[in-house]
Amino acid sequence: MGLDISKMLTPSRAHFYGIVSGNVATPLGSMVLPVTFGMKDNYPTEYIKFKVANFEWSYHAMLGRLALAKFMPVPHYVYLILKMPGKTGILTFHGNLKKLYNCDQEEIEYAATSRVPEPSAEVFTAAQKLTDSEMEISSQRPSQSRVKPSPSDVGIKAIQLQEGDLSKTTLIGGGLCDK
Repeated sequence: MGLDISKMLTPSRAHFYGIVSGNVATPLGSMVLPVTFGMKDNYPTEYIKFKVANFEWSYHAMLGRLALAKFMPVPHYVYLILKMPGKTGILTFHGNLKKLYNCDQEEIEYAATSRVPEPSAEVFTAAQKLTDSEMEISSQRPSQSRVKPSPSDVGIKAIQLQEGDLSKTTLIGGGLCDK
């Protein structure tokens, strides 16, 4: 695209999960760019926030749910067609089955050669750092009942409904039942 992204990036701490099974990627930052679909006479343009990461992948950009919600597309995965509203009518995009297959093959190859952390080894290492008291499992079951304050803990206030008539007094307190 010919952009100097180093000046456009804003810091981002949100990690990528699930791109390649078991690996986590930390983005270099994020940036907002205008995205346009269509042609000269019929196109929608929306500003989309992209997270920029430095890892090998067969796709150059991925539009998430928030970005897609702005364009309101209707995908049909079997026919590799995406339709969305444009300024003067419906836009239709046709996918390329051969390119899709090649991208999937690249993904499979990358996933097979990338390092996948061994979760059991990481759990074992973390467990070795715990003390005996932290490793102990309580035999008591958690209580299923709610904690109810005693009547002496609940503030009760007497309010006269009619001034001068003590028979028309009511009590208001915090420990009332839900009814």
